[in-house]
Amino acid sequence: MLLTGAEIIIECLKEQNADTIFGYPGGQALNIYDELYKHSSEVRHILTAHEQGASHAADGYARATGKVGVCLATSGPGATNLVTGIATAYMDSVPMVAITGQVPLSLLGKDSFQEVDIAGVTMPITKHNFIVKDVTKLAETIRKAFYIAREGRPGPVLVDIPKDITAAKTEYTAPEILELPSKRERVLEKDLDKAIDMIKSSKKPYIFVGGGAISSDASEELMKFVRKINAPVADTLMGKGAFPSEDELYTGMLGMHGTKTSNIGVTNCDLLVVIGARFSDRVTGNATKFARKAKILHIDIDPAEVNKNIKVHHYLVGDINLVLKKLNAGLSGVELPKNDEWIETIKKLKADFPLSYNEDILTGQYVVEKISEITKGDAIICTEVGQHQMWTAQYYKFKTPRSFVSSGGLGTMGFGLGAALGAQLGRPDKQVINVAGDGSFRMNLNELATAARYNIPIIEVVLNNKVLGMVRQWQTLYYGGRYSYTNLDDGLDFMKLADAFGILGFRVTKKEEIEEVLQKAMAANRPVLIECVIDCDEKVWPMVAPGAAIDDIKTAADFE
Repeated sequence: MLLTGAEIIIECLKEQNADTIFGYPGGQALNIYDELYKHSSEVRHILTAHEQGASHAADGYARATGKVGVCLATSGPGATNLVTGIATAYMDSVPMVAITGQVPLSLLGKDSFQEVDIAGVTMPITKHNFIVKDVTKLAETIRKAFYIAREGRPGPVLVDIPKDITAAKTEYTAPEILELPSKRERVLEKDLDKAIDMIKSSKKPYIFVGGGAISSDASEELMKFVRKINAPVADTLMGKGAFPSEDELYTGMLGMHGTKTSNIGVTNCDLLVVIGARFSDRVTGNATKFARKAKILHIDIDPAEVNKNIKVHHYLVGDINLVLKKLNAGLSGVELPKNDEWIETIKKLKADFPLSYNEDILTGQYVVEKISEITKGDAIICTEVGQHQMWTAQYYKFKTPRSFVSSGGLGTMGFGLGAALGAQLGRPDKQVINVAGDGSFRMNLNELATAARYNIPIIEVVLNNKVLGMVRQWQTLYYGGRYSYTNLDDGLDFMKLADAFGILGFRVTKKEEIEEVLQKAMAANRPVLIECVIDCDEKVWPMVAPGAAIDDIKTAADFE
């Protein structure tokens, strides 16, 4: 049948089961928006307050569901407003397709009104990008975009479409959908045997889990692997939920704001099995001293990550779920060390170095603990970036994958609110809570309008210390208390703000108030803003100083 380019876009979205997209209209995308109007019962479009909010919402939707997130914007500033969200998804390996309108072909390269080479701009932060100059290639290109976003190590793909391509007509036949090929294991038997020998000879193994274990749906095989080799487990920020926080072998996050147990344990282990993590500098600290007593076995889908930041002794490249299945099968019937003495050492570290905070006043840590307790670890928790993010990672008891949505690699302030909207729309069966600092919240607070417009029942918890908390912490510890432009105490009334957006608002100033407020918010079934007023000098502990080894980990007492 003869269809316009805009009609083909809608047909391709339906083919790919992209039932929800997030966007903001504009001149060069009008043909697409006209078709969205006609197909609103088949493809749900969520109008965000800003294109950046649309990209973060698509990201949050993808992280919470495992599906490809989709965002849509017009050319020029509409497209460039997606860039931060695309970069966020790229750094955290999130599958996303960003569709942008572009000026007509005849105006390309002439500095036309609202023309930007968005393909050129986003080349370093996408897995691939396209500009479609032939309507007959449009359907094929969109299908390729979804395929690339999902396959292997996931990531964002951009498709830039000139306006005249969306108006042009071509013959369209719905072909067989381009499916991902069945994932095949690339691990050779000799490589698997070497990994098994490393495990057999280890007396003090440690397992370090990253976001790749979640992307590959490997939690079940991970649990089997942990039980087989009887090793303690630490995780990255992106790995939260891959292994349950309440398991006795879990020791907490590793790195700059990791637990003392994880940092000391990894430093003293003799084998570190790294599963789907990329050795970020925030994890390794001084790379020359990282896991210096251990042999390192790295399991990852992306060969480019092997030996990139840390030299490893052996690696297995492939889909983590399938690699672990093969590894577990290879370990069956193999006599392994019981590691009882090592496990007792780790248990003693956990007992000697628990996380702690000031329990006399309302703190961010206490608020997160209460959220964890009331939701029973069954909510989807989103965060912005800063102290509140680290407190959430430390104190919320994550039980399952895809229950934590946060910007790790890029560290994007303003990410969480848009991401929470996407997560809630993707998982309406779950309570979604975004934990924010007041600095991050201010960056994209306009997305409260989106929550109100569609009555999306997220809970926005703002830990208001009236400063840029994490920057102030560094200024206190390393810059002589010179608080250069980190004070946000300008009298903003959060309750009036909630009222202006038409959402429910609560202000909490005492510990005794938070539980009742959280219960009311969860029962409201509408968007809620909770402001929790906390002290500006509450810090994230423990902490590894920049450039230090991760076992040189400090608490507040070390700075007194």
